[in-house]
Amino acid sequence: MPKKPVASISKQQTPLDLLRTLYEGAIAGAAAGVVVEAVLYPIDTIKTRLQAVRGGGQIILKGLYSGLAGNLAGVLPASAIFVGVYEPTKRKLLESFPENLSALAHLTAGAIGGAVSSIVRVPTEVVKQRMQTGQFASAPDAVRLIVAKEGFRGLYAGYGSFLLRDLPFDAIQFCLYEQLRMGYKLAAKRDLKDPENAMIGAFAGAITGAITIPLDVIKTRLMIQGSTKQYEGILHCVSSIVKEEGASTLFKGIGARVLWIGIGGSIFFGVLEKVIVATRPEIVLLQHFFICL
Repeated sequence: MPKKPVASISKQQTPLDLLRTLYEGAIAGAAAGVVVEAVLYPIDTIKTRLQAVRGGGQIILKGLYSGLAGNLAGVLPASAIFVGVYEPTKRKLLESFPENLSALAHLTAGAIGGAVSSIVRVPTEVVKQRMQTGQFASAPDAVRLIVAKEGFRGLYAGYGSFLLRDLPFDAIQFCLYEQLRMGYKLAAKRDLKDPENAMIGAFAGAITGAITIPLDVIKTRLMIQGSTKQYEGILHCVSSIVKEEGASTLFKGIGARVLWIGIGGSIFFGVLEKVIVATRPEIVLLQHFFICL
């Protein structure tokens, strides 16, 4: 006997349903992304500086908010795009996949959301990390000088390493969160409360952050190198780091990253669920409006 689709997706999604889901996701993603970045930016800066410094060099603990304003300007649309793509994609995949493949639906939706949003996330990350390492004083100066010295492609430095880190990161983090949340709801036989969503988000973020730390170090090194071209690509970056600094360098900043993404996951998913619920009355009104038309 064929398996039924996942119980949470009880009917086929209409175009209006998908539009509603995209809108909910975009608003919630933008809000959650901005809150996380604004609150935890200093930890991210410390993590970046730990990964950037070579050998036994010391990091500078001044200017921990360097690049925050420019980063928020990029995170807002990037997070909106990510969740705006993730939510309707997830729903469509859950309609299509049998219940025992729900994890695959979450993994795939997370990877697709990450790939689409990378168009905005990569230049945002390049500018942010170069400001965090003291290369530029402001985001507009960073953009102007990067384009002048390296061309428009300079804003997408380390694109391959970003995808190598973020596609598995997004896929695993969101899959872990969704699967743990589903299991918790089944066990508790009720909807989750806000602190419970936050707790699951923190766990998913911390685990995924730890797993992907070597990929994060490689991405940081490739993004901040600028026109010096110290590394010719991902493989050359890995071999150079291991040869010159030791394999342990690939785990630099793991404490800061796990702390940042653990707390960040708690805030992000907590805000995400809260904002999605808060936007639903508006969506219902819009649906009635379009139906009346």
